[in-house]
Amino acid sequence: MSDSAPVNVLIVGGGTAALEAAFRLQHVAEGRVGATILAPDDHFATRAMAVLSPFAVGRAPEESLARLASEAGARLRRGRLASVDPAGRQVLTTAGDTIGYDALLIAVGGVQRVPFGHALAFGGPGTEERMHGLVQDLEDGYVRRIAFVVPPGASWTVPLYELALMTAERAYDMCASAELTLLTPEDAPVALFGEEASAALVARLQADGVAVRTGVTVTVPRFGVVTMQPAGERLSVDRIVTLPVLDGPAIPGLPRDARGFVPVDQHCRVRGVSDVYAAGDATHFPIKQGGLACQQADTAADAIAARAGTAIESKPYAPRLQGVLLTERTETFLRRVTAGGSVSDDAADWPPRKIAGHELALHVGAGRTAAGA
Repeated sequence: MSDSAPVNVLIVGGGTAALEAAFRLQHVAEGRVGATILAPDDHFATRAMAVLSPFAVGRAPEESLARLASEAGARLRRGRLASVDPAGRQVLTTAGDTIGYDALLIAVGGVQRVPFGHALAFGGPGTEERMHGLVQDLEDGYVRRIAFVVPPGASWTVPLYELALMTAERAYDMCASAELTLLTPEDAPVALFGEEASAALVARLQADGVAVRTGVTVTVPRFGVVTMQPAGERLSVDRIVTLPVLDGPAIPGLPRDARGFVPVDQHCRVRGVSDVYAAGDATHFPIKQGGLACQQADTAADAIAARAGTAIESKPYAPRLQGVLLTERTETFLRRVTAGGSVSDDAADWPPRKIAGHELALHVGAGRTAAGA
């Protein structure tokens, strides 16, 4: 450990990127930093597991944020960010408190926006219960025709495919009559992962009785009706399920793009300001996904550790896209590799279940149990 005072690192946010960065700093900074996490919540939840909750086969596990911060060697401070003063090296909270920093890491996530009226945008507050109610209505015969709609601007579409597949499985198990349709502007489902993954998912959806329409942009003019462009076709349904779209947090005092996202360089440093970094959904990177957020957090933490004098090579962010398509019965692992994509039932080096960060996975859920915590 250096004899000089540790670098005062303020991490703003209580999600995957914030906690991954805290654990990464603990791992690589050699005691040269003192970290504080500023977050408004008491608990950390693995939101990617929330798709199981409506089917009563699981729920997003919650962990004590205070415990996780303590394990990361960080101080937890309750509060919500209001603005940043880069010149004064301090932030202002919504409660009016001022907190100084030597290095600042923004990991506050994006701002959810519901893309359509008359639809259930799964992922927002209360939507797990609403989706559970929809599943019950399907089982009881009150609902038969459901459209699963990928909205324009959604970069991470896997949760909607999971919901469609699990709804189809539940309808089959209950011998319920169902007409399920998935509508997406993508050229192919999960196109990010390449042709092999898309073809495998299409085959699985069709085998489970989910009709797939690709290359269509949907509007919802009124309850129970979706209009598909460019052809102008209309589909009448009983319910519509979609996903929220993310906008940027538009943080006062920091640069932002036209949608409010924070622009960063290849080392996740905020462009145009000194000693401010950002990771996760708040940044301008186009794909909003937990695994990529954690990779950005690792990149930022390494850069901060190097700034603190640690003998570490600060490598530029090199995204590696991996994901898990989860249903009640199966886990399918998706990867984006150089020559297209791949799909497998083998987890390989992916952390347990859907815990996205290699550092964070050791401290939550199955990883914490395996580590003997």
